[in-house]
Amino acid sequence: MSQIKRKWSVLPKEKQKILIEKTITFFANERDQEIGIISAEEILDFFTEHLYTEIYNTAIDDSKKLLRKRLEDLEFDLDLLINK
Repeated sequence: MSQIKRKWSVLPKEKQKILIEKTITFFANERDQEIGIISAEEILDFFTEHLYTEIYNTAIDDSKKLLRKRLEDLEFDLDLLINK
């Protein structure tokens, strides 16, 4: 049986498996509820679908800020070379 690949399914299989186990454990420990693998997969899928765009965009913004900072540092270093 092949699984449907959704655009927000960006996690590796092993990471998905770990998060599913953690979801099951969370519900057992914090909510005193037993949920199965299918329910845990649906919960993970729900949150991944609804959060992935925001998380992706935040990562892009963070990368842009880092790149700007590094370019500013490079420009400063180059200016020091010119002024010698």
